[in-house]
Amino acid sequence: MMDIRSVGSRVVYENRWMRVREDAVERPDGSRGLYGVVEKPDFVAIAAVDRPRRLIHLVEQYRYPVAGRYWELPQGSWETRPDVPPEEVARAELSEETGIVAKKMTRVGDLFLAYGYSSQRYHIFLAEDLEQGAAALEAEEADLVSRAFPLAEVEAMIADGTIRDATTVAAFGLIRLKGLL
Repeated sequence: MMDIRSVGSRVVYENRWMRVREDAVERPDGSRGLYGVVEKPDFVAIAAVDRPRRLIHLVEQYRYPVAGRYWELPQGSWETRPDVPPEEVARAELSEETGIVAKKMTRVGDLFLAYGYSSQRYHIFLAEDLEQGAAALEAEEADLVSRAFPLAEVEAMIADGTIRDATTVAAFGLIRLKGLL
């Protein structure tokens, strides 16, 4: 079966963090249509786990698009340096947001955030053998709070809807499914 193919494309919006494209497409049956695509750089999500104490580190910050503060795994991207290896970004983001330095970083996998409308992918890492240092928050993260939670409490927060970040839920689930937690 033939896939949908692009017959034209134009950028309708662009800033430092994203680009929105409108593509003219042709479907397998020959009919034409439009497809909106959000292009954002790949990002990382890091599960920093203190195994001896059975704790996982989360961050909470205000998320403007949904007008609320939510707990989630540390995550981030380097928009201006998309060529940097994901593990390097993960180490830096973890340190920046929480002050934690991980002696051991394991790549768990990668997922697409919302491939129905976006090309953005995220890389999931498990950080272990942790050392606490000082956080170095960027201006956009000035309100960020970092805290360690018991693993069982994080599972309860996912189940009861306290944690609503799909990336955090999917990453936590993938790490569990692979037997890494």
